[in-house]
Amino acid sequence: MKLFSFMREQGTEEKQQKFPKLLINVCLICLLSLIICFSGWGIPSATANIDDDRLDGNIFVVYAGNGSLVPAKLSLKDSLDREMPTVLVYYLDDSRDCKQFAIVVSRIQEFYGRVANIIPISVDSIPVKDTYTEQEEGYYYQGIIPQTVVLDREGNKVFDGKGQVKYEAVDDALRDVFELLPRSESVELKRRIVNEFNEELVPQ
Repeated sequence: MKLFSFMREQGTEEKQQKFPKLLINVCLICLLSLIICFSGWGIPSATANIDDDRLDGNIFVVYAGNGSLVPAKLSLKDSLDREMPTVLVYYLDDSRDCKQFAIVVSRIQEFYGRVANIIPISVDSIPVKDTYTEQEEGYYYQGIIPQTVVLDREGNKVFDGKGQVKYEAVDDALRDVFELLPRSESVELKRRIVNEFNEELVPQ
């Protein structure tokens, strides 16, 4: 009996010693949870804003939902060598005007991307030089963003739009390059779903 009594007393003492440790652990976990929950207070949320000059990432991905524009598939030199009409778009990722213009560039690619080379050019990537050749992007840049330049098959500049030009202005220049009917005389094109992943433009 004394042995059992001694064992019960021993077990009670061990429980009494473990309880404060358990209580301390629970308190530490609660405190850590509170720190994690409130650590985000006072930190601004990382949201993209099309109306400011803050860097939010690639403007064509963030604001036009188009990740295929950058990097361009061909360089300017490749376009000229292949005698391919080219659209140069000068931009900065931290420019409000360029953010708002990104959707227009995406629309240009949507309609002309298979027959013309669309080249978005971050002006920060243009090397600083005294002179440029006609095969270098810096040759056409005039210090304004956004700036849109259209070159025909021979590399002649047929359009140079500064600022947020309308899609229709670029479209008119490209219609001349491809010898298409003016917009007022052409059949309206509508998208037709070819399959789950592809669509094409067809006369309505």
